[in-house]
Order: sequence, then structure tokens, then C-alpha cells
Amino acid sequence: MTYAIIEAGGTQIKVEAGRFYDINLLPVDAESKFTMDKVLLISNDDEVTVGQPYVEGATVEGTVTQHLRGKKVIVYKMQPKKKTRKKRGHRQELSRFMVDSINVGGSAIATAE
Repeated sequence: MTYAIIEAGGTQIKVEAGRFYDINLLPVDAESKFTMDKVLLISNDDEVTVGQPYVEGATVEGTVTQHLRGKKVIVYKMQPKKKTRKKRGHRQELSRFMVDSINVGGSAIATAE
């Protein structure tokens, strides 16, 4: 099984070719290609490559299929005996990223079928 761990939007995500992931909003239009070069680790069957902090010449190419908003998170603050209550909601802006291929040194080691 071939996978990579990338850094996207301040989080680390384990990605595989042919799957989609919801990550923080990317600065590109929907239905456009995007290349991530912040690859922290690549596992190709039994061979594991760890970056210091990033793997040299490794990229993850994919397509941003759509922009969407995440589930609502309720933030409720209350101070007892003060009659103070605040209820706020937040929905994170997300991009759905479809991974097309994982590349090392210009050649693809995993592609979407």
C-alpha cells in the first residue's frame, strides 16, 4: 500500500491516490489542479522515506473538486451567577481535494485508477 503524509492547512493528513479529503480552504478555483509539495513522509510498500522536515522532490498532485462548509460547531460560554450567556456557531470553510498521484523525483509511484 502506497501512501503519503502531507501538511495542508496546518494539519497533517495521510493521503492515498484515488481518494478525496476535506482540508482547509485552498486558494484555487473549483475543478482545478493543485500540487502540494509539503510531503512529510512517503511509504511505498516496504520502503519508507521520512523528510527532514520535507521529502526532497516529492509532490502530491490532485484536483480541487469543490468548496464547501463543514459541520456547525456550537460554542457556548456561560458565567454562573452573572446572568451572562453567549451562544455562537462556526462552520469551517473546506476544500474537497481528490488525490490523483503521488510523485517522487518526477515519476509517479501511485496513481488513481
